[in-house]
This record gives sequence, structure tokens and C-alpha cells, in this order.
Amino acid sequence: MPRIAGVDIPNDKPIWVSLTYLFGIGRTNSRQILKEATIDPQRRAKDLTEDELAKIINLIDKEFLVEGALRRSIQQNIARLRDIGSYRGNRHRRSLPVRGQRTRSNARTRKGPRKTVAGKKGVKELGK
Repeated sequence: MPRIAGVDIPNDKPIWVSLTYLFGIGRTNSRQILKEATIDPQRRAKDLTEDELAKIINLIDKEFLVEGALRRSIQQNIARLRDIGSYRGNRHRRSLPVRGQRTRSNARTRKGPRKTVAGKKGVKELGK
């Protein structure tokens, strides 16, 4: 298995698919990297020479933030939003949806399982 940016990429998949196993590289970036390196996207990862692998690694190092560096960058951006007290930072802090979604009826993924609150007494029960 070839190893790129600390990740073992699958041998038996086309190289353009294998590159998407790196955090921060999707389909479009994968094809763009292979186009710049002049490598056929349909070739299998196990068929690449050391030279071609080195080309890919150099392009990724030069042009893209991937794996740990990208994760760190994202966490720093979120921490900055929290520190300056922005609306988005407060939403992150309270574990609520950040991008304007409704929370009255949905947002279960972000809010977690329902926390049932004891119901109020009905009008009929008060009248007795």
C-alpha cells in the first residue's frame, strides 16, 4: 500500500479514488493533482512507480492542506470564532447548528437525544 501524508491509500482502487482517502482531498482535487502530474486517473495505486508517487506527494505538499494540518487549522478557526464572541462561535460553544438551520423541529444530530421535560397541567385538570 502506498503511503501519502501518513495515510495508507488502497491498492486496488483507481488512483483518483485512492487519493480521496486523504482528509482534505476530494474528487475534484484528486483529478486536478493527477492531471498536473500527468498520470492516468484510472491506473491502480499498486501500479504506480516510485517516481510517479513522489510527483503526487510533492504536489499535495505544495498546494494542499491535508490531514493533521487541515484539522488543526479548522479547530483554530473555530476557537477564534469562540474567542471573539461571534454568533457562529456561540453556536459552536452551545453545540447548536451554525449555518442557520431551524432548531425547533430538527437538529437532533447536533443537539443529541431529546431531553424530556415534565408536561404542564392541562386546562381541564385545572378546572376541577
